[in-house]
Amino acid sequence: MFTDWQQALEAEGLPLNPTSTEQEAAAARVTARHASSKEDLVLLLDAIGLPGDDDTLTALLPLLPDHAGETPVTERTLNATEATALSMYYDGTDTAAITDATGLPEDEITALAETNDPPRTTAAADANDTAADDANEDGDNEPGDSVEQLLAWAEAHPTAGIRDMAARVRGDLAELTARRATDDAQRKAEQRVAQLTAELLQAEQELRAVKTGTHPTATVAAAPTPIRSGLGSGRTKEELAAVRAWARANGYKVADAGIVAKKILDAYDAAQQAPAAKAS
Repeated sequence: MFTDWQQALEAEGLPLNPTSTEQEAAAARVTARHASSKEDLVLLLDAIGLPGDDDTLTALLPLLPDHAGETPVTERTLNATEATALSMYYDGTDTAAITDATGLPEDEITALAETNDPPRTTAAADANDTAADDANEDGDNEPGDSVEQLLAWAEAHPTAGIRDMAARVRGDLAELTARRATDDAQRKAEQRVAQLTAELLQAEQELRAVKTGTHPTATVAAAPTPIRSGLGSGRTKEELAAVRAWARANGYKVADAGIVAKKILDAYDAAQQAPAAKAS
């Protein structure tokens, strides 16, 4: 005890710092998680000097280890600090960072996350339920279906970061879809060009065959022309036409009129005599 009255008066005049509302709420929640029943919770709160009114008990009952039949925690309104902590938690923020930002201890944050499921809108709930039903029926879901369901869930999520992520993903998917359509159109056009090119080459070959085969050589082959000598060829116009057709078909250059070179005549005669020699 103080022996000096001056010290006693100074001590009596020291300002007191009462516990903050957030600290009292945190202590009450920790106490509730260690209470065995509602009656036990009331006694504990009274023993440590914390409020135990009906509103406080309604908020704390879901935190009891066994709270079957009690009001679920999701039906009570979270305070601003708890709501901020839950939002950061669902957005993927580290627990230590949440503690620094809100002042709530890590076990408080973990307990809030365990007792408060992320809110789901009707659209997100329907999309998730549909995906689960499809997965139970068979495992052959199309990748596009599962992606669309995931995007529907993300777009209806209460967290802005997840909604923004969904918007970016949907934009990327739209760009990929357009790129695939362009690539498919280009591939089909290239295949069409290749097909038309092949048809054109075939038509050119057929045209050359028609031009070089106007006069069949079979008629000339039936009566081989003997080798002639002298300045003139001694052949008829029909024979010279057959020689010119044969020469062009075999790579020789020959005029449409005039004297045919002797080497071409000799080659033609040799070609006509070869089948006859083989036959004999």
